[in-house]
Amino acid sequence: MASTATFLSTTLARSSSLSSNTSLPSGVTHKVVVSRSSFPSQSSSRRLRAAFVVPQAAASGTEKASSAPNKKDSNNKEDKKERVVQVHGIDEFDAALRAAKNRLVVVEFAASHSASSSRMYPSMVQLSRTCGDVDFLLVMGDESEATKALCRREGVARVPHFAFYKCARKVHEEEGIGPDQLAGDVLYYGDSHQAVVQLRSRDDVEALIDEHRAGAEGEGGKLVVLDVGLKHCGPCVKVYPTVVKLSRTMADTTVFARMNGDENESCMEFLKDMDVVEVPTFLFIRDGKIVGRYIGSGKGELVGEILRYSGVRVTY
Repeated sequence: MASTATFLSTTLARSSSLSSNTSLPSGVTHKVVVSRSSFPSQSSSRRLRAAFVVPQAAASGTEKASSAPNKKDSNNKEDKKERVVQVHGIDEFDAALRAAKNRLVVVEFAASHSASSSRMYPSMVQLSRTCGDVDFLLVMGDESEATKALCRREGVARVPHFAFYKCARKVHEEEGIGPDQLAGDVLYYGDSHQAVVQLRSRDDVEALIDEHRAGAEGEGGKLVVLDVGLKHCGPCVKVYPTVVKLSRTMADTTVFARMNGDENESCMEFLKDMDVVEVPTFLFIRDGKIVGRYIGSGKGELVGEILRYSGVRVTY
């Protein structure tokens, strides 16, 4: 089964870039809200349940939700690859988060009457079939009082609502997003791509810089591209597939790394010391010195700056 990074960096390579930046202060979030639906009464939910095609899972919550539950052949190969698990209450939900440990868990909070939920669910299914290092859960908010209680606890009032969890903690959430945004979020928060070094402290940064300094004869040194962002930064998520792709194609000459400023206090202090006031900011480091920086999320501009600091002459 292909990894999350391999699949998503390929499918998102053609995504257009954002030109806007997100300011550094905490609490900043890029939230897209379109075509949202609130939960109806239970009686109207029963009348409209057919609108969202998903099988009824048993109380154990171990069944895999299917986008085509009326298939006669339960041994269909595609069904076997599908890993979206429907949960029916708080206990099952919490148990699934604990079982995932440090894996990313993507949860779609949906409703049977919501056309937007129905349109987004196939994207969840496709991702689940391909991203073996991510867990996927489905919660039908109008299914029962138990699922309504779960939605209230998680702060979900409208659907479709997507939440991302790691180590049983919510790290991000979005409402009303489309398939491309969902795939980008899975890539950004999945943290499973070995080609981009994940940095979580100043010590991590210093160790990486020392590792790629040039030797006494000037050999062996590599340009370090440090992608500085925030967990809830829309432009940071948007440009990240480009970073992953470049990290593979330029591995011989360039090292790509990432740090989220709101990861912990050490990361935030590092950003302040580096005078990072907007994200995404890309720092270009060679032989222990910051030789340049690029602020923004434009794909073409980023590639041009990386080539320039790699010693390739770029004509604008």
